[in-house]
Amino acid sequence: MAEQKQQQRISGDKLRAFIAASFEAVAIPREDAKAIAQLMAQADINGSEGHGIFRLPQYIRRIKGGAVNVKPNIRVEREMAGMALVHGDNGMGHLVMKFATEKAIEKAKTAGVAWVGARWSNHAGPASLYASMPLAHNMIGLYMAVGSANHLPPWGGLDMLLSTNPIAVAVPAGEEPAIILDMATTVAAYGKVKTKAQRGEMMPEGWMMDRQGNPLTDPKRANEGFLLPIGGYKGYGLALVMGLLAGNLNAAAMGKDVVDFNNDDTTETNTGHTIVAINVEAFQDLKEFRQGMDTLIRDIRNSQRLPNVDRIRLPGEGTHAARADNEKNGIPMPEALLNALDQLAGELKVPKLVR
Repeated sequence: MAEQKQQQRISGDKLRAFIAASFEAVAIPREDAKAIAQLMAQADINGSEGHGIFRLPQYIRRIKGGAVNVKPNIRVEREMAGMALVHGDNGMGHLVMKFATEKAIEKAKTAGVAWVGARWSNHAGPASLYASMPLAHNMIGLYMAVGSANHLPPWGGLDMLLSTNPIAVAVPAGEEPAIILDMATTVAAYGKVKTKAQRGEMMPEGWMMDRQGNPLTDPKRANEGFLLPIGGYKGYGLALVMGLLAGNLNAAAMGKDVVDFNNDDTTETNTGHTIVAINVEAFQDLKEFRQGMDTLIRDIRNSQRLPNVDRIRLPGEGTHAARADNEKNGIPMPEALLNALDQLAGELKVPKLVR
């Protein structure tokens, strides 16, 4: 509760302005800076605090270190009716995935389903940003990626050969909010570990383990252990397969070739992503689909509960609630993050984030 009292609320417009100004200060063209700022601020508005403005100082360090191309030639390398492979030219991941997702949506309008991979990209923020984009076009979105640092060993091993390798799925409904599943293949995404460290908070048991198999709860000692996969060996298998589809298939980095962008500000990462757009109307009448989704959502929500369970939730409810609250009242920003952003503003010689 004490941490909550220290948090100020900042509007999305102020976040977007500060983020865009920061990127322009390191030579990213204005329109590209605005596009990145829009996506990063939306991550915060949606409640993905570990993938929004929190990442800005890290992005700026990597740009200054020469690890990111500020003026990329993002382009389609390979293409068929229902697929494309995008070369990101080492640009900001947000720009690469915006391009790739728009390409998938465009293709799915005629092909019904479009699978678009991307390589030579960078960290692009939360998976749900891109899985949700097809919703506006009456489409289902499916996103997967290779994480930007390895924090997961093979099941039973110690060598860091896998990442959180997230997956997100967004499915439109009718009167009910869309179903939006956004999850790492580890119990917690590493961004949550980093935000805990910045706030001076401890992690719950079950997020990480040290190399002797003991629970690791101090986020400042995260380099002494590794993240745990969801569902034990099944989560390990899921992380591997997501990496194969977003990394190996796209000729992007996977396994030992993944660069730890948390500790390396000079090396290109060749991050791989995949976005799939599924046109609902290619499968059935859109109105009937939406009605069916509403019925299923209500059946699940109103189903019988265990004792002491207040309600049954569906994927995306937290995102929808956070968005409504943050759009109305501003995004809560911890003091430690605001101080880090003030320091960044001084380094870049841009106006501080307006409170």
